Amino acid sequence: MVKTGLDLFKKNWPKDLRGSNAGLLVHPASVNKKMEHAVPLFLKSGKIKLKAIFGPQHGFRGETQDNMVEWKGFRDKGTGIPVYSLYGHTRKPEAEMLKNINVLAIDLQDIGSRYYTFIWTMELCMQACLENQKSVVILDRPNPIGGSLTEGPILNMSYASFVGQRPLPVRHGMTAGEIANYLKNEFYPSLDLHVIKMQGWRRKMLFDETDLPWVMPSPNMPTPDTAIVYPGMCLLEGTNLSEGRGTTRPFEIFGAPFIEPDRLVKKLKEFKLAGVIFRTMYFQPTFQKHEGKLCGGAQIHVMDRNKFKPFKTGVAILKTVHDIYPEQFRWKQPPYEYETKKMPIDILAGTDRLRNGIEKGESLKNMEAWWTKELRAFEKTRRQYLIY
Repeated sequence: MVKTGLDLFKKNWPKDLRGSNAGLLVHPASVNKKMEHAVPLFLKSGKIKLKAIFGPQHGFRGETQDNMVEWKGFRDKGTGIPVYSLYGHTRKPEAEMLKNINVLAIDLQDIGSRYYTFIWTMELCMQACLENQKSVVILDRPNPIGGSLTEGPILNMSYASFVGQRPLPVRHGMTAGEIANYLKNEFYPSLDLHVIKMQGWRRKMLFDETDLPWVMPSPNMPTPDTAIVYPGMCLLEGTNLSEGRGTTRPFEIFGAPFIEPDRLVKKLKEFKLAGVIFRTMYFQPTFQKHEGKLCGGAQIHVMDRNKFKPFKTGVAILKTVHDIYPEQFRWKQPPYEYETKKMPIDILAGTDRLRNGIEKGESLKNMEAWWTKELRAFEKTRRQYLIY
């Protein structure tokens, strides 16, 4: 039985912060095992006094459907507490937002991919709290795609952005609490940081093995299966290919109007990718890329989650479409996630080496070799900050 930081916060709240005025960074997935949300739990806890609420991308209430849709703060009708947006004009809490609190508690369900912005909202909150002499408490949650496997390039700081602010691999295999430990020790050593650890979570666990309820952390992350493919399929956001937004299986379904499914899948089979089958299909997105247009493509069916390599699979898809449809395939141009100059695919990959390799016809085997070499070097750093 896995218990999250929220399940345990009343018992394990730091003693020196009891009775403090607190802020709370949360979203719809900030629930305990009984599906009770963090806000009412904090209000009735008796441990702290809740004075401010913060929300990340997609909103405190999870209402913004698409990516890169900003939202504005408001006053919560039920409690009268101000709710501050950290996705829009402001992504780092301003001093005024923190003036009435002593500690900021963070309870966000991450999904294990460097591109997913919640861990970077967490870092910006850590920065702001250090600058304003506030404490930070992380209520830890599982990495839904496990904590033992890593994959993909390490972010080159020349390509830092809101989809990757610090050196981490694409699939980092860490919990939010472990990433917070890494950020504090490497970049913010003076920050007063506390992590309320989980109980019962083991590194090899995938989310459906935790016995915890799944609540969508964002509207296009409907199931744990989505999270499993996301470390590779989010790369499609940096292209003119549909990553399946506007369908019932985002990131598992992909394609474009110019793709002939049988040709695509035949070419993908040549890579002999482990643990995955591609099923030919047609689909018509209801919003976002190619809205209302018939797209050819495929659906990813993960048959063995332990052998499946999502990032390698995503790169194989990009390479395949680039090679067989050179006239139609395009890299998306900026802006993307507040970056106005660098190519979206480069900030997603954390390097321009991936794009250059695809354009030059580099083999998938050679590309995997260089990012695996980077991973091995980073493992020494990562190992220091693992909690579980």
